[in-house]
Amino acid sequence: MSTSKKNTISRLDDHLGYWLRFVSNHVSDAFRKRLAEHEVTVAEWVALRSIHDAPGSSLNELAALMGMHKGPVSRLVDRLNEQGLAVRTQNQGDRRGVTIALTAAGQRLLPILAKTADENDAYFFGHLSAAERDYLIDILRGIVEQRKLNQKPTK
Repeated sequence: MSTSKKNTISRLDDHLGYWLRFVSNHVSDAFRKRLAEHEVTVAEWVALRSIHDAPGSSLNELAALMGMHKGPVSRLVDRLNEQGLAVRTQNQGDRRGVTIALTAAGQRLLPILAKTADENDAYFFGHLSAAERDYLIDILRGIVEQRKLNQKPTK
């Protein structure tokens, strides 16, 4: 066996995925801690924001919007209901159907959480110019579209 061929193993930090995960872990962990100050999880934030974007959605519609299965979304809505942030309303024409909406408390909390998300973004990405930020978003959005990724990050 020839020893002239070197067995090269790429370094950890040679991988783009390493750097994406490195940054993502820190951004996500900081955001999770900021949301915890408001007694909300990242998954609950995503659900609240999604309900806001599509008020009066059914559970199926909300699950599709979030890129998740109906069961986990139903449990999220249950938690939001218990916290007084969202409510399920029985459809008049369909006894099995419900619509989901934010409560007044959920509507008051949402701008506070959105500001928290904005502050977290500013902390980690505020040094980027608008053009750099837009370029990075375009690159990442392109990967999402190319790979047909649809589940919203909730962890």
